[in-house]
Amino acid sequence: MTLIYKILPSVEWEAARIAGRFDGSAIDLADGYIHLSAGPQAQETARKYFSGRGDLVLLTVEADALGEALKWEPSRGGDLFPHLYAALDVGQVLAARPLELDAEGVPVLGALA
Repeated sequence: MTLIYKILPSVEWEAARIAGRFDGSAIDLADGYIHLSAGPQAQETARKYFSGRGDLVLLTVEADALGEALKWEPSRGGDLFPHLYAALDVGQVLAARPLELDAEGVPVLGALA
């Protein structure tokens, strides 16, 4: 099982829970897919794009459950990142947990698969 992750503001996660689906954050909607990260990529994503932002949630999703809508494409540094070309059904989210910021304002993800 390959786990992948999405960092988003808690207000967006609450709206998705109510709607039953997450259509994406502003950057996802602009790019035409939902940006996700594999475990080894997620902490750098948190540092680069979410530093200084509180009230964040980390979603955990099983990659294979997303089917053909999930594409692994080159992105930062040539690494293959998971991009979801569909809405994320909230039923596919295995876990959602709030994130704390470290002393430098970087979200702390902890150990990820």
